[in-house]
Amino acid sequence: MGQEILRAEIISWVKTITLAVVVTAVCKYFFFSGLVVHGESMSPTFEDKDKVLVTKMTDIERLDQVVFHAPDSENNYIKRVIGLPGDTVEMKDDVLYINGKKVDEPYLDENKESVMVGQKLTGDFTLAEVTGHDTVPDGHLFVLGDNRAISKDSRIFGFIREDSVIGEVQLRFYPINSIETY
Repeated sequence: MGQEILRAEIISWVKTITLAVVVTAVCKYFFFSGLVVHGESMSPTFEDKDKVLVTKMTDIERLDQVVFHAPDSENNYIKRVIGLPGDTVEMKDDVLYINGKKVDEPYLDENKESVMVGQKLTGDFTLAEVTGHDTVPDGHLFVLGDNRAISKDSRIFGFIREDSVIGEVQLRFYPINSIETY
């Protein structure tokens, strides 16, 4: 009798653990994923070794921070979406213009403070100059890092495919003293 109870208890635990593993795997594959930030290209928004939660079930909008499969390596990158399909993008005198309208970028303020007088955080460019296209093509995005001086982004590797996006960053959960939702 004692062995039957023990056997039933073990089977119950195995079922519970198996269900938990399956639910976790399904959620990670379809809904969200935790990732570690590598590098300083999004500083100060995200620092090297920050841990973030990325949701996979979201509509990407301009200025969202996304994680995507890098077009030039096996890595994943985290960058900010600047241009959506059909957009024109221009940077002039450290001011971003999308479709001819000035866009405020308060997330760059800290980096702009560290730039020497007379220099720019982001060099002037038009979409045509850096990609050969006047507008962002259908199915693609134009992305930039927040640390523009060192970021390897669409100015270097061109547009990213929308289907290369893993998801949108929703939460920084590490380090603990820097927990923040986006």
